[in-house]
Amino acid sequence: MLRCRWAESAIAVLSGRGRRHLSMAKSKFEYVRDFEADDTCLPNCWIVVRLDGRNFHRFSEQHEFKKPNDDRALQLMTKCAQTVMEELEDIAIAYGQSDEYSFVFKKKSRWFKRRASKFMTHVVSQFASSYVFYWKDYFKDQQLLYPPGFDGRIVLYPSNQNLKDYLSWRQADCHINNLYNTVFWMLVQRSGLTPMQAQDRLQGDLAGDKNEILFSEFNVNYNNEPLMYRKGTVLIWQKINEVMTKKIKLPKEAEEKEVEVTRTRTKVVPLHCDIIGDQFWEEYPEILAEDS
Repeated sequence: MLRCRWAESAIAVLSGRGRRHLSMAKSKFEYVRDFEADDTCLPNCWIVVRLDGRNFHRFSEQHEFKKPNDDRALQLMTKCAQTVMEELEDIAIAYGQSDEYSFVFKKKSRWFKRRASKFMTHVVSQFASSYVFYWKDYFKDQQLLYPPGFDGRIVLYPSNQNLKDYLSWRQADCHINNLYNTVFWMLVQRSGLTPMQAQDRLQGDLAGDKNEILFSEFNVNYNNEPLMYRKGTVLIWQKINEVMTKKIKLPKEAEEKEVEVTRTRTKVVPLHCDIIGDQFWEEYPEILAEDS
């Protein structure tokens, strides 16, 4: 009986402290919260977070990136983007090229109550920290001289066609930039032109002219360049069958035996393909599904 009364009094004291703590949490300074702007993204819209490397022209020179394309840098960007998607599972698709990546959140995502600041800061911070963390895996002989910077922006697209046109725009930009850079660095590295001379040589040239320079002067067919350079990288979720070795103990056997077990998991998979035409979207209709 004494123990019960003691317990009741202790609970009363603790609950009293709890009430006092809650009342103290509301202070005269709390009005400052009213200055926070409402940044809730419109409902039923695709939320696109695009990040870009800050001053990456200087960063690539300081870290001796290969020109016009450095596989290490591109693969590191993709690894960081995969990490972002694995951490933030509401991302339906991502597209990257050069020093940029776009992450598309599902139309019906309720992640962090659709607050734009949360989407942008989580994506950019996760990407930037991953870039530093995984640097040594791709640039084994190149020390990271200083931390890279990335900026981000958010754009909302209300229709599926708007989203497809956005991604098509980014892939078209990849093609335009890569074709120019491929010709530019051929002129510099193999013809001995200065960067200024190469720039003057290409001023006003159309895509056909650049292709002609590559073929006639350097015997390079641009269409044979790696797809990663020409098309960029698309990241999607796919179900993958993985074969694993597992030790199990079979009936009537004294020792464990190794057997192969197949398991299905959903992983982020990189693709280097065209997303401007209809074939990609017909092959992966789940990306734009209504329940996204």
